[in-house]
Amino acid sequence: MTANSQSRVAANYLKQRSGFTLVKTLSAFLFAIVTLGLLALFLTPVTRSARPAAHRSQCKNNLKQISIALFNYESHYHALPPAYTVDANGKPLHSWRTLILPYLDSNTLYRKIDLTKAWDDPANAVAFNTSIHAYQCPSTILPTNHTTYMAVVTSNSCFQATEPRLLSDIKDGLSKTLMVIEVDVEHAVPWMAPSDADEALLQSLFPQGKHSHTGGMHGACVDGSVRFINQNISPEVLRAIISIAGGETQEF
Repeated sequence: MTANSQSRVAANYLKQRSGFTLVKTLSAFLFAIVTLGLLALFLTPVTRSARPAAHRSQCKNNLKQISIALFNYESHYHALPPAYTVDANGKPLHSWRTLILPYLDSNTLYRKIDLTKAWDDPANAVAFNTSIHAYQCPSTILPTNHTTYMAVVTSNSCFQATEPRLLSDIKDGLSKTLMVIEVDVEHAVPWMAPSDADEALLQSLFPQGKHSHTGGMHGACVDGSVRFINQNISPEVLRAIISIAGGETQEF
């Protein structure tokens, strides 16, 4: 074979080899795209279904943190905080959510608050506009300084409007008495606001309330346990679990 013939054979081989490599590369690229597309197709429903579960878990953890903060407050003051403080004229000033800030790793913010002036006074604007992570359910879309976590405040509940409550007053059992509950977004309030849930509000949430979680909402008992309250809970059982000394034995 002449030198020219050898050159032509080599050139043809390289051309064929190059074409084969290009086709192989394109095939591998298309296979990768199809594979990734199929993975996304199969994993997307899993991701979507996992998100509500993660939000529900985080919400439960928030209420657990709040419960621990309330226990630490009680350990220091030997009583649960009042639902809100008042001035000399009886004007509401600050929520229990403000009073437990030092036990939520927010002592620096707490020290900036003027407790002698109302929660919405310009002097407390910095705190008013601050977001507290433990007060935000991830399933809700709200202003960052709002919360759906409220104390249960009735004439026979563990929170009283302006007076502290001794744990020894709770005769029905700490695990059977509701302390803090999450409400729907329509009843959300600024976390500093001295606003909470009475029995009428609670009863209105079941069963037709627009709950943050499918099927119901979370509630924290006085023993620190966090329960999921089914949207179909009866008015009688709900009334029983917010009572501290009614002699009821209902579980939820």
